Amino acid sequence: MKQLYTVPFERNSEHVKQLRNQYVQMSASKPEKSVGVRIERSLNENEEEFVARRRNAVLQSLNKLKICCSQDEVPNIALLGSGGGQRAMVGLLGSLVQLQKTGLLDCILYLSGVSGSTWCMASLYQDPNWSTKLETVKNKIIQRLSGPKVSWTDAFAKLKKYYDEKDEKIFSLTDVFAAMVVTTYVKEIDERTLTDQWDQQSKDPFPIYMAIDKHCKQNNDADPWFEFTPYEAGYSLTGAFVETSSFGSQFENGCKIKDQPEIDMLYLQALCGSVLADGDENKKFLLERIKDSLRFLRPASKTQMKRCKKMREEDPMSLSEDECYKVLMDLVDMNLSVLNGNDPSALDESIRTKLNKLNGGRRQMVQAKKLNLTDKKAAKQYMKQYTEDVYNDLNRSFSFWPKNIWMSIFKCLADWIWGRNYNFLHNMKDKAVPSTLLESETRDYQDAGLLVNSPYFSVLRKERDIDLIISLDFSEVDPFKTVKKAAELCKELNIPFPEVNIPCEDVKKPKDFYVFKGQNTPTVIHIPLFNVVNCVDDIEDWRKKYSTSKWPHSDIQMITDLMEVAGKNISNNKDNLLEQIQLSIKVHK
Repeated sequence: MKQLYTVPFERNSEHVKQLRNQYVQMSASKPEKSVGVRIERSLNENEEEFVARRRNAVLQSLNKLKICCSQDEVPNIALLGSGGGQRAMVGLLGSLVQLQKTGLLDCILYLSGVSGSTWCMASLYQDPNWSTKLETVKNKIIQRLSGPKVSWTDAFAKLKKYYDEKDEKIFSLTDVFAAMVVTTYVKEIDERTLTDQWDQQSKDPFPIYMAIDKHCKQNNDADPWFEFTPYEAGYSLTGAFVETSSFGSQFENGCKIKDQPEIDMLYLQALCGSVLADGDENKKFLLERIKDSLRFLRPASKTQMKRCKKMREEDPMSLSEDECYKVLMDLVDMNLSVLNGNDPSALDESIRTKLNKLNGGRRQMVQAKKLNLTDKKAAKQYMKQYTEDVYNDLNRSFSFWPKNIWMSIFKCLADWIWGRNYNFLHNMKDKAVPSTLLESETRDYQDAGLLVNSPYFSVLRKERDIDLIISLDFSEVDPFKTVKKAAELCKELNIPFPEVNIPCEDVKKPKDFYVFKGQNTPTVIHIPLFNVVNCVDDIEDWRKKYSTSKWPHSDIQMITDLMEVAGKNISNNKDNLLEQIQLSIKVHK
């Protein structure tokens, strides 16, 4: 048996002991039952039933591999896919193909991913029992990735649908990112849901998609790890869950008070892959994408032109459609200019000149003032107000455009709102849950790669009783950062995890297989994507060729080459993997 652990969430504070005691008490007491919300650390009953069935399949697979053990000795094995954008998506696919060819895929109990790896998972689970026909599924995914992008028309229609379906309080940049960015990588709009996908599954590893709570990450005041499974979504270490189909709906004191449609797989991929949610550079990237969409969605149809002409006949002070679009483009450029620390006065003058046609003493923008670019907080607040004023002045002349969407987008940009959803724990009264998780009406969720670029904490839940973790690392820079960071956090949180010691010479020239062991801890296998075995002396060349900034790729050769390199890490280490599986059985006895 592995040792029990308690989880302190407010590190370096007097509150740590209180939180430890709360979690210990929670483990010993009966959970408070609420409609739709589950506060307890045990596994969901449906997950327990699936795991029991899957362990039977794992036993049969082990027997085929000449590994003998009893039903009770079957090891619980988790496969992790790190972040890394489309590189991670393709790398995980190539690794899984080789695991299937070597007969090891059927030994996997859980498949968990963050960021780009979740894009691969979402594609795989579209096909019921994908692991039994992986060659066919692989070819279908490659064909899609090497094919045409989703059209701007379809992408914007999807964005409009998100906007129409959601309350204004929970519309965020994740919706924009899903429709306008993720679609360019995954080349599809997947409107199925996680629960829909799983209804047809029976023979594949159990999927866990991982994200983090932004506020918990920033404030270190509660459990940041947030998981999505086919049955439940919630805080992994705290033990607070809601049915996945109800995530995003409005709750009050544990009871659902207003339905929202279940999030679809495109949005889930954006939520888990929203690495852009950090930093001004990413804000600039998103603004450039918005400019692209504005160029494409210019009102060029005859119907729109006639409507614009009629408006100008009724009100000569109305702006032309060209001028309206120029105002919007100038507004985007002005936001970019302020982010870059450049003087935006020329853009401001251009905007005001055009909008003066609308004023006539009836509408007035905020008075121009000298903008202090060194005070970033003040500049941000100024641009937020400025953007609202511009849209107010465009109200009539821009009525042919769904301006409310763009108003909301610019508001989200100004406040940098990502992954906002209603908080299912709002106003609950439960001492087992940190108070900060109970107070706010909404919570913001982001890419878990912004904290640890691998989903370790989804499978380190004591209840999942994992014996062996196989971590596939597709990170761009430091190939050991994920496992080192996981070890560091586990030490702080008193979670069983082996010590991680990396030889200095391996940092720049990693090998293709590392094993970390400890007393009463799961064994961790760490496999860096590019290494001295599959890349020989060309590691840096491979990294540059498949840099995150150079994606998305449509070149089928580049996709298949990357799959082959990733697959070598499995085929070259089949014997090593079998050895560690055998050893994990001995530990499990």
